[in-house]
Amino acid sequence: MDLFIIPLIAFVSVAVLIPVAIKCAPALKLVDLPDGPQGRKRHEGQVPLIGGLIIFPVFIILSVICGFSIAEYWPLYSAILVLLVTGAIDDKRHIRPWIKFLMQFVAAALIIFPGQARIHQLGDLLGLGAFGLEFAWLPFSFIAVVLLINAINLMDGLDGLAAGISGIALTWFAIVFYMAGDLQSLSMVSVLIAAIVGFLIYNLRHPFRKRASLFLGDAGSLCLGLCLAWFAVYAGKNPMQPALAPIGVAWVLAIPIMDTCAQFYRRMRLGQHPFTADRGHFHHHCVHAGLSDGKAVLLILMLAGLTGAYGVLGLKLGLPQVIITLSWIVVLLAHIACSNKPERYINFISAVFKRSK
Repeated sequence: MDLFIIPLIAFVSVAVLIPVAIKCAPALKLVDLPDGPQGRKRHEGQVPLIGGLIIFPVFIILSVICGFSIAEYWPLYSAILVLLVTGAIDDKRHIRPWIKFLMQFVAAALIIFPGQARIHQLGDLLGLGAFGLEFAWLPFSFIAVVLLINAINLMDGLDGLAAGISGIALTWFAIVFYMAGDLQSLSMVSVLIAAIVGFLIYNLRHPFRKRASLFLGDAGSLCLGLCLAWFAVYAGKNPMQPALAPIGVAWVLAIPIMDTCAQFYRRMRLGQHPFTADRGHFHHHCVHAGLSDGKAVLLILMLAGLTGAYGVLGLKLGLPQVIITLSWIVVLLAHIACSNKPERYINFISAVFKRSK
């Protein structure tokens, strides 16, 4: 029953608390202001940045009630609190990038060392047997966790995008946990999914809401990336019989990982810092191609669902891992090539949607 009741409570709790928090946000100075038509932030008026401050306290409290004790799961809860506080401070007064980056490594260290969220092998990527990381597991684990934290943070550029992408990825993890009979992980991830859905009622554009009533804030997007990393590692952790092979995990997370890699490559080629904020992400290409914000988000969420389906169902149906691996690499390189010259994406998306009209 907990698989249904506790997630339902999480959904209702977030949905009920958000209107109250929206009213409190201006007094707490946790609001986002637009920076003009030529800037990155083009929303109207001040928008509360308190989504994450509602989602994750609800997630932690209900996870404990559900039986995931503080004594056992304190590394995850502590890492969430580290990023929640860091993000909230950054949302309110902006902290230096190196401090924010350092706190991401602190959070990663908490789930990697005491939390045991470690990546020791990558599965049978090339059909030659399991690819072990040997002594490279430590830097690889840190890079993977921090990359995913930043990937979700950097994708938080349109209403409903970061939370929607995360919700779809977590749903695929819930499916593989169910198929593997891991009801413990399924129960925990279900609570987070329900909390995200409660948030998306106010954040995602739909016929009853023209624009977001609140944003995740850095506190929310950083914590979403951290939780995705936690469940991703645990989905593929068992080297003998993982719930999902690591390459399947890579496909579930393909959209944020590939887009972040492409942006890092493009910015470094331009002589910029890889974390420089700009309007060169895939969701920006969709908007520049003429799609409305709502349609751009819908398109990307559909793609996220399809990439997850390819990774999970492809493995389930017996598609060789080498094929799944090579196709992941091909799609990554194609995305990098198109992102390096955005007009390629813009022209392609524009042409596709003109034909569909």
